[in-house]
Amino acid sequence: MRISLFITCYNDTLFPKTGKAVVTVLERLGHNVEFREAQTCCGQMHYNTGYRAEAFPLMEKFLADFRDAEVICIPSSSCVAMIREHYPLMAQKNGDPELIREISALLPRVFEFSELLVDKLQVEDTGAYFPHSVTYHPSCHSLRSLHVGDKPVRLLRNVRGLTYVALADADQCCGFGGTFSVKNADVSSAMVAEKARCVVDTNAEVCAAIDNSCLMQIGGALNRMSTGTRTVHLAEILAATENTGGGSVRA
Repeated sequence: MRISLFITCYNDTLFPKTGKAVVTVLERLGHNVEFREAQTCCGQMHYNTGYRAEAFPLMEKFLADFRDAEVICIPSSSCVAMIREHYPLMAQKNGDPELIREISALLPRVFEFSELLVDKLQVEDTGAYFPHSVTYHPSCHSLRSLHVGDKPVRLLRNVRGLTYVALADADQCCGFGGTFSVKNADVSSAMVAEKARCVVDTNAEVCAAIDNSCLMQIGGALNRMSTGTRTVHLAEILAATENTGGGSVRA
């Protein structure tokens, strides 16, 4: 299968290892991964902060960049949620029947990484080896928008050497929320402190998630608490093998 990677601007700028890991996993499974260099942002940052008019051309650009893609893989549930939930609303508000039709045709080909593996490719064992104890934080978008469910956990449970530890109050937000963490810093800090305590209580070496935005928020709190617990995107765990030393964990 030919799979187009939409890396997202957040990962591209701050967490490029995640994109590389996605490619590693998909190519290991026998798929051809392409990276369309014209890609930019899905428009989520603009849309969520009220700049709806500025988000519209980014939606049009995403459509132009991926209109003919067979399958689109996105290692971020928040960006997938933006595309699935808000692109149709933006197209309907615009009122162009052709734009509405094109968005409707695009959506069935857009997958968050764990969705792509489990639902589309019917894979739960990626041949990974990661000899660490791992807990999993389900992001708000993955829970409430995409309804990803236990797909990431099923993938983790099939990683050789990995010990999975359930996270208490897993459905509670980490407090990031993009600009929410800036505009409501005190509330955000209190939320992530509680999330970090839940992570620490698992005694896991690693906290995984499918959104690096959450991992940056949680990782910052864990680092300030000097816990020694690391945060790693699911894709990086699934890409690890014996040949890579069982994967590394970042601060």
